[in-house]
Amino acid sequence: MNLADDLTFLNLLCYALWGTVGASVLALVPALHIYNVAGFLLLLSGSLAPVLSPEEMAFLFLGMITGYSILNTIPSIFLSVPDDSTVFMVLPGQKYLMQRRGYEAVVLSGMGSLGGLAVLTLLTTVAARLLPVVRAILQPHIGWILWTVIAYMLISEWPKGSDRAPAGWRRWWEGWKSLTAGLVTFTLSGLLGFVLMYRSLVPVQVAYQNLLPAFVGLFAVPWVIQNLLAHIELPPQHFACSMDAPLGVFFHGTAAGVLGGLFAAFFPVVTGGLGGFLAGHATAQRDERAFIISQGASKVVYYVGGFLFFFVPGLHLTRGGMAWMISTLYSTYTPERYYWATAAVLLAGVVAFFLSLGLTRVVIALTARVSYHTVTWVTLGILLAVVWGMTGVGGLAVCAVATGIGSIPVLWGSRRMNAMGVLLLPIALNMVGAGDVIAGWLGLL
Repeated sequence: MNLADDLTFLNLLCYALWGTVGASVLALVPALHIYNVAGFLLLLSGSLAPVLSPEEMAFLFLGMITGYSILNTIPSIFLSVPDDSTVFMVLPGQKYLMQRRGYEAVVLSGMGSLGGLAVLTLLTTVAARLLPVVRAILQPHIGWILWTVIAYMLISEWPKGSDRAPAGWRRWWEGWKSLTAGLVTFTLSGLLGFVLMYRSLVPVQVAYQNLLPAFVGLFAVPWVIQNLLAHIELPPQHFACSMDAPLGVFFHGTAAGVLGGLFAAFFPVVTGGLGGFLAGHATAQRDERAFIISQGASKVVYYVGGFLFFFVPGLHLTRGGMAWMISTLYSTYTPERYYWATAAVLLAGVVAFFLSLGLTRVVIALTARVSYHTVTWVTLGILLAVVWGMTGVGGLAVCAVATGIGSIPVLWGSRRMNAMGVLLLPIALNMVGAGDVIAGWLGLL
């Protein structure tokens, strides 16, 4: 590279670092997804043009998505405000939290995130040649693969029961109530997805926030309400000087997470959490440490990889909200920019990991001084304020309905994953050409 290229590269790295630091702080705000912040910046792109070029904005977004994907573990564990990519981490994370090991859970997730970034870095040597070929092979089969994912997700909600109920219908219901709750959750959330797709209550001017109230209601609010009803108080947290994660556990968890994250980054609708769940089953994952590591790797590969693949020459993959947004302003076709983007992501990831250690201590200090019950009430207030501020009264109505649907798994002991029907069902039906037919039956056309 010549001197001009060196200066350009350093300038873009600075923007990526600014994005990382900003997103690391914003990630601690409950329910505030980094896509929402990026959407606002995109709306201001015309006004920001004199000081922020499209390429600089792209690298700013790279830092933002990297910082968010690593730091959003903290509110998921300490405030129980998961999104679609961290919903599966909350139960093991809360178990660690109640065992005074919340800090350790964040570090394990961060280790998985660094492992995922390392794999994305290694992929730069083959991505330009391999990924376009893989996409061309899989593209005609995405429809039936997505239906297979849905079928496995529903079937894997195995009947549960303690065999303590009297024989007959009561014992049958004890075993099948979780499976029934899972099917009901998937169906109702899917119907909600149809309403949002065809007759959304969210104002048109903020249509890019259409799914925000649904995701907050399905995944975040029920957990917060559960914490309020249970009157949970956190025990003092222990700051471990070393991690109980042998190399075998680390590599097992990272491999499963990367496998799930790559699957999610390549396929539409499939999120990092769902991809990690599938990969965990495929690799026979049982260790809680490996599971937390895998979820950290999965969501980083899903979020960051989905955006990083946008820079791969010849791939033209716009998977994920960040890639879709920046594609309206910027595109890249050179290997040089892909290498620069990878370097920016790697640097941002290391910075975000060390920021997570300090910010976790800040959150632990806050929860030690303030009643967890009070923190939970404040969290609920922030959730509703974000929904109302971004989507108005219509968004609050959607959030209320979604909260009712998202409470079914909490009450009946099924997987919260089934609430992903809000995306999976409408898009899968549209892929087979039945979406408009179903919408007509529902009176949405």
